[in-house]
Amino acid sequence: MLSAYRKIQTFIVAIICFGMVLGACTKTETNKKPNVIIFFTDDQGYNDVGCFGSPLIKTPHLDQMANDGIRFTDFYSASSVCSPSRAALLTGCYPLRVGVPVVLWPASETGLAQSEVTIADMLKEQGYATACIGKWHLGDKPELLPTSQGFDQYYGIPYSNDMSINRSFKLAENIVYNEGMNLDSLKEVKWRGGKVPLMRQDEVIEYPVDQTTLTKRYTNEATKFIRENKDSSFFLYIAHTMPHIPLFASPEFKGKSERGLYGDVIEELDWSMGQILQTLQELELDENTLVVFTSDNGPWNLKNGHGGSAFPLRGFKFSTYEGGMRMPMIAQWKGKIPAGAECSEIASTIDLLPTIAGLTGAKLPERKIDGKNIWPLLSGDETAASPHEAFFYYRDSTLQAVRVGEWKLREEEGEIELFNLNEDISEKNNLADQYTETVGEMKTIMADFDESLNNNRH
Repeated sequence: MLSAYRKIQTFIVAIICFGMVLGACTKTETNKKPNVIIFFTDDQGYNDVGCFGSPLIKTPHLDQMANDGIRFTDFYSASSVCSPSRAALLTGCYPLRVGVPVVLWPASETGLAQSEVTIADMLKEQGYATACIGKWHLGDKPELLPTSQGFDQYYGIPYSNDMSINRSFKLAENIVYNEGMNLDSLKEVKWRGGKVPLMRQDEVIEYPVDQTTLTKRYTNEATKFIRENKDSSFFLYIAHTMPHIPLFASPEFKGKSERGLYGDVIEELDWSMGQILQTLQELELDENTLVVFTSDNGPWNLKNGHGGSAFPLRGFKFSTYEGGMRMPMIAQWKGKIPAGAECSEIASTIDLLPTIAGLTGAKLPERKIDGKNIWPLLSGDETAASPHEAFFYYRDSTLQAVRVGEWKLREEEGEIELFNLNEDISEKNNLADQYTETVGEMKTIMADFDESLNNNRH
């Protein structure tokens, strides 16, 4: 009888211990630092998403993401061209501050300095697994590639898909040559528009890459990375090559969109986001993962159907009008970001680094940054206001415009324009002559900031 009692007692103790272990495991999982995914497209216009008004392009996954999260209507890239916009996103700074004010080319002497602190650098200090998949475009010397900038893994093309190759790149032993290329012909390459290398880590694994497969291959790499790191905290920066020209879509998507090839490309990108969100859901990671979608700058102004739309905004890529720098932005974090929310406060890609630092407990860079923590906006706090008193629009090294609340002042080649963006989102009505005092105040804000930034470059 006593023996039976002891067996029961032992069994109960075992159950209690198992429960404590299970509880500890659950607590550990709950306390895991949040994962972060930034999904960055290339030259996608403000209007090129269903929930931002596209009449012909179907983006069901991005639309559902907006339904499950928050949509920002006044979200800005820090540049209207590729390299500066990427430098800004990764460092939380205006591009001029970190020395990348212009587009970089193959074999450029400069790039994003290794001394700059990227989001990946910051999160690696917190024990995160980090991956950059897609377009880099911040320098192609070995010390400037992603694997020297905080990323454990890199898979993608090192710049825009209309460029060429740095002939000094390290070539993988099993490199795949396409289109009749070989080692000898590669050495003679000078300029072959649209013939770009695919890299893994710091080696070229395919040249020229088959661009019809890029979106799908990036997506497969991204979901693989998520699965491999599901039990740890990770940062995934997936910077798609498309819809930068030349445009390419896989056979499954080509010819399917009412918007032609450009629509095919966007709809495949939407599929890519769908695959990533589905993977998070399958692995039960969606309640511990912040996912951000946006674009690097506005669309090309092309008449052949290969450019995007910034409607109702004025301007395109290369411009400091709204169409060049105001981007579609959607963020999702199940249980943390309220479903179906919308934010019209001013925010920018430069705000992602400090926001992520706040969410993960990471230490901010010791150097000055321009971004602000926008978690109050992301979390749906209706009382929260933009942390930016002003947002500045640079073109290359020149400050051309500033936005302060509803007002935007723009000056190019001596012409001064003042717009009320709340009443005139399309920047059609120049009010500079009617509000001369406002013009003077905003010119002073611009001059003071530009002087301060130039005196405090990294």
